[in-house]
Amino acid sequence: EPPDTPKDFSCQTQDMKRVTCTWTEGETYLYGQNLPRYTLSNTSSPKMALCEASCSKQCSCSWDIGHQRIWNVTVTVENPLGKKTATDVFDVKHRIYPTAPLQIWEDSTDTEITLHWNYEKNGIELFWQTQVLQPDGEVELHNSSDVDSRHKRVTVRGLQPYTEYTARVRCGAAKHFWRWSEWSQPLTIRTKEGTPSGKLDIWREITPVLGGRNVTLFWKETPSFQANGKIISYEVTWEKLEDGSKPESISFSSVYNSTRIFIDNHSCRISVTAKNNVNFSLPSVLIISGAPDNSRTIFSTEELKEGQVNGTDDGILISWEPRSIYDSYIIDWCNFPRLQPCDLQWKRSGPNTSSAVISSAAFVPGVRYKFRVYGSVANKAFLLEKKIGYLRELPPRFDPIVRKVDLTYNSVTLSWDSYLTNESEPGFVRGFHIYVSPIQGNCNLKGSKKHIISADSELCKYTIENPEEKSYTVEHLMPNTQYKIAVKAFTGGGEKTPIDGFRYIDTPYNSNMLYFVFLLVIVPTLVAAICHWKMKWVKECCCPVIPSPNKSKVLSFKEYKLDSEKVLKINDCIPDMLATDSNAEPQKL
Repeated sequence: EPPDTPKDFSCQTQDMKRVTCTWTEGETYLYGQNLPRYTLSNTSSPKMALCEASCSKQCSCSWDIGHQRIWNVTVTVENPLGKKTATDVFDVKHRIYPTAPLQIWEDSTDTEITLHWNYEKNGIELFWQTQVLQPDGEVELHNSSDVDSRHKRVTVRGLQPYTEYTARVRCGAAKHFWRWSEWSQPLTIRTKEGTPSGKLDIWREITPVLGGRNVTLFWKETPSFQANGKIISYEVTWEKLEDGSKPESISFSSVYNSTRIFIDNHSCRISVTAKNNVNFSLPSVLIISGAPDNSRTIFSTEELKEGQVNGTDDGILISWEPRSIYDSYIIDWCNFPRLQPCDLQWKRSGPNTSSAVISSAAFVPGVRYKFRVYGSVANKAFLLEKKIGYLRELPPRFDPIVRKVDLTYNSVTLSWDSYLTNESEPGFVRGFHIYVSPIQGNCNLKGSKKHIISADSELCKYTIENPEEKSYTVEHLMPNTQYKIAVKAFTGGGEKTPIDGFRYIDTPYNSNMLYFVFLLVIVPTLVAAICHWKMKWVKECCCPVIPSPNKSKVLSFKEYKLDSEKVLKINDCIPDMLATDSNAEPQKL
């Protein structure tokens, strides 16, 4: 193919003595003696080549400019198939591309860095740009003007003490800016140490002992605390507030973050400071009230009932009732509550807060954590509330042991021991589930819910939502039937699976039904048998052929008796018919 017009053709100078032109060549797919040839010429002398071009990734050509300042340069490219040209007209003073600064060094204080470098003065007025890379990755640019000296410098202020920065410098023409120079080699600088800023966050745990109290102090750096150097030690100072006694103090290496001191029952002021190679930080202060005044927070914490709290996706949510008298709140807890002594942790919240989410990488499901909420005012802390909770509850490890089973023909009463809910439990016991099923067939007891175990197995389920309950009666059972029954405790994490530990029971016959059958069948049958056996006596007694006058209600008159026989007064009854007996006896009578 014929050559393309040279692309990106431009010319520039670094020292006002020599000009370099550059461009990008196109692809012609010709090789050897047919490669494109480049020629640079001045318009005023087109037949005189200014320089010989060389091409690799980019083509370039350089020549001495002498005293000429305005140039009209043409680059010509040709091969056997054609020729193309490109032109650049420029003033050398408008095409200055300075060299990069060399030999950079620095000096610093705790908040400033001064960069120094040498630069050969060549009559070009320059201005400088300094790039400072912050520790967080943010880049700051600082511009400065040229000074009439071979020795250059720039000062960057407002830096953090004992912090590492990376700086580099470049320059450009102050008049008729064309391009920035390349950056200098980066220089890594650490500012000097300064006085620590801010205060440590301190907390305490108080243990009453004979004659006073043991106070375990803890401290840590807050986000607002700046060490501004390397912390070499911590200093703890304490003094009584009442009698103005001489303060006591002790110093610890920077590897420690806690200590224990003994104080008596008087009020005490405790302060902790951090020290680097320059100075101490401002003191962080705690005031421990005297034992009689602080009895609520030291000796009577058991009076506060422990409230239950729940875990969330972000941690354990702690809430409390805010009080306007406190300027902050502190929540403390142990990351590993089963270890003694525990590693006490704490978190502070502002005065207008009533809740906080406590999160820790040490929190694991199934472990009960204890939290205490304190209100703080004038450096004094008062216990307000106590909480217990889990990051996530797990099912109970054990189920209640059924101690007693009382059976009737249609019910069973189960009794079990009180369920121990100690700190080792993996969740709060919320109640119990009672599972019942006949050995043969499925369960459909009234008042229960179905619990499907598999496609061909189901149980009747009763729920008790009172963890203090110790007995339950299952009703509507069938007499003379075998059942299996189990009691399971459940927490917020469910219940222990699988459902096992069944007890097998046999309901007795229905005694009321037997009594009814006895009355309805057996007694009449017995009476009929007796009557059949004594038929003649029964017939004579109940239905005689000749009724006995003595058994007649008509013959019930006491005044008419003859030899203890009842006598019928003839006028007391109206006969249907009258007949006369011819026998001598009635005639005689």
